[in-house]
Amino acid sequence: MKRIVIFASGSGSNAENLIKFFYNSDTASVIQVLTNNPHAKVLDRCKTLNISALSFNRIAFSKSEDVLNILKAAEPDLIVLAGFLWKFPEFILKAFENKVINIHPALLPNYGGKGMYGMHVHEAIVNNKETETGITIHYVNENYDEGATIFQAKCDVLSSDSAEDVAGKIHLLEMEHFPLVVEKLLN
Repeated sequence: MKRIVIFASGSGSNAENLIKFFYNSDTASVIQVLTNNPHAKVLDRCKTLNISALSFNRIAFSKSEDVLNILKAAEPDLIVLAGFLWKFPEFILKAFENKVINIHPALLPNYGGKGMYGMHVHEAIVNNKETETGITIHYVNENYDEGATIFQAKCDVLSSDSAEDVAGKIHLLEMEHFPLVVEKLLN
């Protein structure tokens, strides 16, 4: 049985979707969720779903080996970033080489980088009058949103779409594709 650890910073809808997808799976299970936000809604979701969840601060994450040691003890086959907003430290990436992936709400390399997350991305898409957008699932490296692409899915952006409309379309793509891509990677 493969082991998944999820990192999230906010509401945790992608984390919940992954937890539920793998709940009765023979392939893998989500064993833990880690967050940098002690008030993140993902913690409530984990409590409801009976999944171990911990919050940590920046010192535990990047200035000490606290989070690294938690990960080593968990022995994950895959670390999944699902709305996690901090840059991953190189020493953790080295310890889990090619085992850390992220989902981004745009078609990278466009609309990636520091500060490009959530509604910031959708607003930029609408303001630039893009005709399509989508999601990118990619490996994580030492730079924001620059790791090798694993999967992309696209959707149309209508001239009448608001940033909220685009967010809704992206959410549907995430819910549909993210668990399937994670499962495929683990197989």
